[in-house]
Amino acid sequence: MILCSICIRGGSKGVPKKNIRMVNGNPLLFYTIDCAQKAKGLDDLVISSDSDEMLQIAQQLGAKTTIKRPDHLASDTASKWDVFIHLIEEYEAKTGTTVDYLVDLDVTVPLRKPEHIEGAIQMMLNNDTDVVITGYEPERNPYFNMMEITDGKYATMVKKTERPIVRRQDAPKVYSLTPAVYVMKKEALYQYKHWSEARCMIYEIPRENAVDIDTEFDLKLVEFLMKNNNING
Repeated sequence: MILCSICIRGGSKGVPKKNIRMVNGNPLLFYTIDCAQKAKGLDDLVISSDSDEMLQIAQQLGAKTTIKRPDHLASDTASKWDVFIHLIEEYEAKTGTTVDYLVDLDVTVPLRKPEHIEGAIQMMLNNDTDVVITGYEPERNPYFNMMEITDGKYATMVKKTERPIVRRQDAPKVYSLTPAVYVMKKEALYQYKHWSEARCMIYEIPRENAVDIDTEFDLKLVEFLMKNNNING
């Protein structure tokens, strides 16, 4: 059984109540629910939140199953891994259904498309892996044009090679992660303390579909893309 989750907190410091902020005529949450409902391969959808207001809005937007998240899992320091475990256990207890895979969609990436969800699921099902994460090729590469301060004074390449890389095209391919889609085996949630400890694969999506809303500027950028380029979830 493949369960889709959308996890939203009531508190947000960067963009207050960003999960339900109006974007191009709809609450931000709408685009992720709509995308999940259009994607193939998902058996059910559940919304997890500490906010009664957001759970109510989720129901108005068509989400049938909601789970109230306890306060200790809604803080800035709470691990989303623990949120996933709580969500699955509550869902299984409520429905009597056993979950095999969890597909989590972050509300702050509203430009993802249904095919990105479907592709990530297929990558999970077709490979021996624990986690599939969406990512895109970034404009910066740690082998070519990213540096770090190592001794408090001088800068050095983040990733050194035997011979300096003088062309970006020659650098190993790296990915910037986006929480557009996370696919996890349920057993991995209990086997590891964090997804980075698990066997991971990257499902690549276009940069324009990976914009993650963390600031007011990001919110304006997403709305601009929706209005001017007809990009939506």
